[in-house]
Amino acid sequence: MASLYNNKSYHRDLSWLRFNHRVLQEASDTRNPLYERIKFLAIFSSNLDEFFRVRVSDIRQIRKIEKPLRKRLISKPNKVLKEIKVQVDRQQQEFGNIFSSEIIPALKKEQIHLINSSQFSTTQKLIAQNYFEDSLKELLDIKRYEANKNNTAFVKNEALYLVALTDNDIVQIVQIPEDVPRFFTFPEQNGKHYITFVDDVLKYCLRQTPKGEEKLDFYSIKISRDAELYIEDEFSGNLKDKIANSLSRRETGQATRVLIDPNMPLNFQKILNNILDVTNTDVIKGGTYHNFKDFFAFLNPTSKQLSNENLPPLPHPMLANYKSIFEAIDAKDQLLHYPYHSFEPVIRLMEEAAKDEHVVDIRITIYRAAKESRLNDAIRLAAANGKRVTVFIEVKARFDERNNLKWGKIFEENGANVIYSYPDIKVHSKILLITRQVEGERTRYAYIATGNFNEKTATLYTDFGLMTSNKKIAKEIKKVFLVLDRTIIIPKTKRILVSPFTTRVHFTELVNNEIAFANQGNGGSIILKMNSLQDKEMIKLLYRASTAGVKIKLLIRGMCSLVPGIKGQSENIEVVSIIDRFLEHGRVYIFGNNGDDKIYIGSADWMTRNLNHRIEVVTPIYDEDHKKTIRDLVEIQLNDTVKARIIDVAQTNKYVPKADSNIQSQLATYEYVKEHLT
Repeated sequence: MASLYNNKSYHRDLSWLRFNHRVLQEASDTRNPLYERIKFLAIFSSNLDEFFRVRVSDIRQIRKIEKPLRKRLISKPNKVLKEIKVQVDRQQQEFGNIFSSEIIPALKKEQIHLINSSQFSTTQKLIAQNYFEDSLKELLDIKRYEANKNNTAFVKNEALYLVALTDNDIVQIVQIPEDVPRFFTFPEQNGKHYITFVDDVLKYCLRQTPKGEEKLDFYSIKISRDAELYIEDEFSGNLKDKIANSLSRRETGQATRVLIDPNMPLNFQKILNNILDVTNTDVIKGGTYHNFKDFFAFLNPTSKQLSNENLPPLPHPMLANYKSIFEAIDAKDQLLHYPYHSFEPVIRLMEEAAKDEHVVDIRITIYRAAKESRLNDAIRLAAANGKRVTVFIEVKARFDERNNLKWGKIFEENGANVIYSYPDIKVHSKILLITRQVEGERTRYAYIATGNFNEKTATLYTDFGLMTSNKKIAKEIKKVFLVLDRTIIIPKTKRILVSPFTTRVHFTELVNNEIAFANQGNGGSIILKMNSLQDKEMIKLLYRASTAGVKIKLLIRGMCSLVPGIKGQSENIEVVSIIDRFLEHGRVYIFGNNGDDKIYIGSADWMTRNLNHRIEVVTPIYDEDHKKTIRDLVEIQLNDTVKARIIDVAQTNKYVPKADSNIQSQLATYEYVKEHLT
């Protein structure tokens, strides 16, 4: 594992692969219900697809740049790509072993038999043939290519294909239909449930050629393509239209990974590489089946409980008791913690604002909108009702561009002022500002969150949101919106942190403050909870703090380029990663401040992009009750003994050693939130 790091930092992409390995560990963890383990296989697969479409393609593009500039972006890209391939090959093998040696037998114990075409009974063969004739055959478009001719086949991005080689060197390429379910269920037999991939229905039926012809062996393949849109000039013309017009290019981008069935004969692999115009560097041996993300839709045909018990979102202790959300915020700042709290108060806030005659102005940033959304419907209604509504939509939110454009058009059609992406910078902040005017008195209500305005992800991601009518905070949030509508260039703020203007500077001051306390013999402590930690300057600063004696605890869910536990550099730094049923997404920053904690929440990870190249907002928490709540919740996570892994020097992903008591922090958090409903 020594190639993964030097004494200063881990490579970000190799560290990310270690994160995805933690996801794979959950698939193997027998403490998880069976269908949760299957879900983690789907998550692992989906994560890896995006990694190749985004990160690997980036590295390949960097490889083409002139060496002096290239060295500033990434050192030795070819070496990194080789190491990525080694790690992915290893993980794919582990993935296959988990699926075949653990998941399939475990399903069988539950009388769920996931069978392949060679295991079809005589009756099942007839059923499969009828399904093929009735539902699949007319959807197929079989392409044929001569193996020894200089011709090239195009394979769609992320689509599934079956390929076969005939005796006379004709390559057949068959796309598995995208509009049919991935799994086919046979009739139950004596309490046993039989399910197969649609791939196997096709393999069996396509082999049933007319008498006298050969029977072909089909193998599965899938290609991931570069997801970058490559807008040549973001500074001239209409950026929104350029993005919209570029989306189709994503489907034809350069191949970044070719997944093949490992059973494919070597001579066929060589022929296929030539027809697909790829090299062995692009090829990764997966399993017999690809697109395991389809297992998100793998139904449980039994009456047994094979998934986690549901944890329904809980009503907020104060917001649920007020008829008006505005009155609740006037009474006290309100802290929400999803998905333990319901997202309903945020929706109610917007719905109330849309109808309240005293609301005159609404401003909101949207990074990833839900496809169907009551919250977005309320924004539309507010505009239709004549409110002054300004919506900043980040169209460059990767893979959500089309949906964000759809909602932007809806808002515009209803009278909202919609501002789209800025050139060369993303707006990643999650902020809302509502202005009410009652008898000449103006009150602003601000909402600052760590997660998106998205009802669906609010049930899956752990995030914090703060509702406040604090005049100084709200006034500074207004300044951020003035930057977004280009009224001002720089927001002068003293309380909230705004990237790329003040976030890095202010966090640096806070860390240096802890170093000063440590140098004075007063200790010093820092606790940070983030998705990712990659920025070199902030990592160096944390090393300095560690050397000075500051005790640093990090909760990092994903990539972590910081190397803990190095004597004389980071021996005072502990790093833990938690992977569990919910995606840890919230960002919390706690600085000891000599016993008077300074606590912040916001949208910014400590990555260079979040500090320098995105508009992010981080807010201080002033309410002492909320500060205690955040400290308590972070402490629960730091004491996790079930789902926490130690990020050590070699990034081996070892679980935290077992203690006398088992603390699964997400379950413990749910109980904490439930207890504090009164």
